[in-house]
Amino acid sequence: MSALDLNSDLGEGFGVWRLGDDDALLDVVTSANVACGFHAGDAPTMRAVCVAAAARGVAVGAQVSYRDLAGFGRRFIDVEPDRLADEVLYQIGALEAFARAAGTRVSYVKPHGALYNATVHHDAQAKAVVAGVRAFGDLPVLGLPGSRLLAAAGSAGVEEAFADRGYTPEGTLVPRGTPEALLTDTAAVVERAVRLAQTGEIVAVDGTVLALPARSLCLHGDTPGAVHHARAVRQALAEAGVTLTPFTP
Repeated sequence: MSALDLNSDLGEGFGVWRLGDDDALLDVVTSANVACGFHAGDAPTMRAVCVAAAARGVAVGAQVSYRDLAGFGRRFIDVEPDRLADEVLYQIGALEAFARAAGTRVSYVKPHGALYNATVHHDAQAKAVVAGVRAFGDLPVLGLPGSRLLAAAGSAGVEEAFADRGYTPEGTLVPRGTPEALLTDTAAVVERAVRLAQTGEIVAVDGTVLALPARSLCLHGDTPGAVHHARAVRQALAEAGVTLTPFTP
């Protein structure tokens, strides 16, 4: 790959609670997946991240979720599709208000947590997410390669890979809370990123080599050592001749 987008989940605080170092990561990434209030992200946090992203030329994306503050959006909820579509639209609209106030706009949408994982195989919820996005406008949708979400999104789908998450041999993410779900060693994260950029491959936890020609690479803001990982990945990709830029809608 000659060009790659680096994205990270940001704005995941609420009230006095803060998660991750948004400002430090915004100096590294090219796209910011901003929490829209359903799993995290209150109004001042959303606005602050949009302002900071706009100042750095970082693309703003809506990270939509189940309505699950208590579970941080990491619990599956069997939401009726029409309601889920409306809640996706609601979240994008809320973030768009703060993005416009900051002089930027919402450029793409990415589901968060359990909703992201559900839309890999849950056809009804995948279609509902896309319906909510299209009710807002023609925005790209980030998702896992081979997912029902990207199938529903069609040409608007953008394939994404993860630098710091374990993969199953089937190409899905190892569930959080289980062994090998997270990569916490910086060297391993960097090796994953460079290999993906150079060959379009990722190695699963059992050694299976997966073909994942992703256009965007996620670096989680809440992974231990997140900022250090991100800086090391950016430097290594630059040294490998990879252009770091938001994907083109």
